[in-house]
Amino acid sequence: MLPPKPLLFPSSSTTQHYPGFVGFLILIILILLFPTLTDAECHPDDQDSLLAFATNLPNLNWSAAIDCCSWDGISCDDKRDRVIGLSIPERGLRGAIPSSLQNLSSLSFLNLSYNFLSGPLPDGLFSSFNNLQTVDLSYNRLSGGLPDTLPSTLRLLNFSSNQFNGTIQPASLQSLQSLITLNISNNSFTGSIPPSICSTSPALVILDFSLNDFSGDIPQGFGACSKLEVFSLGFNSLTGKIPTDINGVLSLRQLLLPGNFLMGEISEIISNLTNLKSLVMFGNMFSGSIPRNIGKLSLLEKLELHINRLNGTLPLSLMNCTKLKLLNLGVNSLGGKLSDFDFSNFSHLTIVDLGGNNFMGVLPKTLFFCRSLTAIRLSANKLEGEISPDILELPTLSFLSLSSNSFTNIIQAFSILSSHKKLTTLLLSKNFFNEILPSAGISGFQNIKIMGLGGCKLSGQIPIWLMSLTKLEAIDLSQNNINGIIPGWLHTLPNLFYLDLSNNFLSGGFPIELTRLPALTSRQVLYQEESSHTELPIFVSPQNASYMQYNQLAILPPSLYLASNNLNGDIPVEIGNMQSIHVLDLSKNNFSGTIPSSITNLTNLEKLDLSHNLLSGEIPSSLKNLHFLSSFNVADNNLRGSIPTGAQLDTFSNESYDGNPGLCGPPLQKSCIKRTDHSSSPSPSGHKKGSDMIMILGPILGFCFGIGIILTFQTYSILSKRRILPRGVHRYFIWT
Repeated sequence: MLPPKPLLFPSSSTTQHYPGFVGFLILIILILLFPTLTDAECHPDDQDSLLAFATNLPNLNWSAAIDCCSWDGISCDDKRDRVIGLSIPERGLRGAIPSSLQNLSSLSFLNLSYNFLSGPLPDGLFSSFNNLQTVDLSYNRLSGGLPDTLPSTLRLLNFSSNQFNGTIQPASLQSLQSLITLNISNNSFTGSIPPSICSTSPALVILDFSLNDFSGDIPQGFGACSKLEVFSLGFNSLTGKIPTDINGVLSLRQLLLPGNFLMGEISEIISNLTNLKSLVMFGNMFSGSIPRNIGKLSLLEKLELHINRLNGTLPLSLMNCTKLKLLNLGVNSLGGKLSDFDFSNFSHLTIVDLGGNNFMGVLPKTLFFCRSLTAIRLSANKLEGEISPDILELPTLSFLSLSSNSFTNIIQAFSILSSHKKLTTLLLSKNFFNEILPSAGISGFQNIKIMGLGGCKLSGQIPIWLMSLTKLEAIDLSQNNINGIIPGWLHTLPNLFYLDLSNNFLSGGFPIELTRLPALTSRQVLYQEESSHTELPIFVSPQNASYMQYNQLAILPPSLYLASNNLNGDIPVEIGNMQSIHVLDLSKNNFSGTIPSSITNLTNLEKLDLSHNLLSGEIPSSLKNLHFLSSFNVADNNLRGSIPTGAQLDTFSNESYDGNPGLCGPPLQKSCIKRTDHSSSPSPSGHKKGSDMIMILGPILGFCFGIGIILTFQTYSILSKRRILPRGVHRYFIWT
């Protein structure tokens, strides 16, 4: 809306001497303006168009009895009383955009973002706009292709986070000579990046094509965008190398190319982009070394080159990038002695991730001069030595991952780290090999939420000091040599929802107290932790580091892993209380007795593994009610009887049931119908009874089979709408 013209009054000295004159003058002005204010009306064509717009899109409280220039979200031109602005974001609007919108011929600003608008744009929607400068339709459900004709007056076009598709035709962009911002990210556009976009729109400042399905090479021609500050093509299927003419875009502040298939060396020309603040190119196939002159980027705040194929050492010139806040070079093949690099000038550094490389030596002392650090990951390298008390000089450190190295002296490490008041995530897996897990003398860790000590071959028992970690949500003690029983006091940890004690030497029975873990018995308790985030993602499948990672603890599946121990006795019926659990793995133990039917109460269960035990009896038919079950294994037990059918149980192969001689029925080849021979013929009455039973069971089985088919389809329908953990990725041993 144009600002009203200022009123002209006499000077302050005049008003002091002539107060009556001022009052008279104001009265005259108001009288002159009054007819204009009362006669001003919204143009009838605009009002009719907006009323038609409101008819098709409810939740707009517009009334024909009120001038449309006074409606919520409407701006008018004071001179012509024409509607020039329509801004109604986040109003819950649903349905298609009505074609009546194009009748607002004077419109210069259009914002319908963050609604639920759907369907394609009306044909010729933008053909009648001669002054339209801003269009924001982001965060809706709009579909179809980019309009063939767009107003030449456009300065901002934001179609991001919709369902648009198709290719980008150069003709659609030819008229946009005044365009400053073009954002079509998070859609389904395909084809190649239009090569002429900078020649047609040389004034571009922001260009965002990320999160689409663009393919092919990044074309030459972006050097013509001499004012470009943000260039984002991340998460597409782009190939080839970075175009050489990017060297000419000296105005660039953000170069964002992650999640593609770009390859080759990162050219030294990148170092000429001295205004860069963010260089983000992770998740590609870049090779070679980091540009040795990268230190020329003295304004750099984010450097993210992780998950590539880079080698060599950290370039010494990187020390000149003193404004760095985020340094992530993880999952490459970088090496050298890490302590040779001086981190002491990085006073702004908050996150450093060098995990998954080949760095050697001890922890660099200069790293502890970075007082702003909140997260450190140096896991999966070749580091050694002991954890220094100097780490306590990092007052805000909350995330520390040193897994898969060769650190020693776990007692000293825990004595130091337990004093760190801000620490919430501690991952030390695959270190301290064959040492003894501290059983006492550890206090602190009052804010720890996640702890990883898997694969260390630690001996001892589950330490009682864990009882004091009341904020603990997830702990991995797998692949150690821990013995003794599983302590019942674990159920006193109010937030624990992920417990991995597998591959140890634990004995005794399944403690009933464990079935009362609050976070596994109540979804309400679990939901309270939905906002828990980690500063860096936790990789739980290092072989596929770009896939299985968690930034939010609540996404980690509620799980109980007790596999590969010496546990025995019955599986308690109280296990049915753990209604929030997604993964239950009791395999490779000595559990006996029957499978409790109360497992049916675990309606969120996605994986159930009871294989390699001494279980007997029948498989409860009620397990077919576990509609989210995607992995099921009861192989190598003493189970007998007919394998139940229906819903998810019909999706598992015979491998789930092998090693149980008493089981019969599909998917096994063994039939459940007993065949008679000549040496032992049944009595006539017995034969009649069996025939009667078959006559009774036949229709029932047929009916159940039909119901099973229906339930199967219903289950698949449910699964298509719900997150399911894929088979084979439930078992996580080492966190990094």
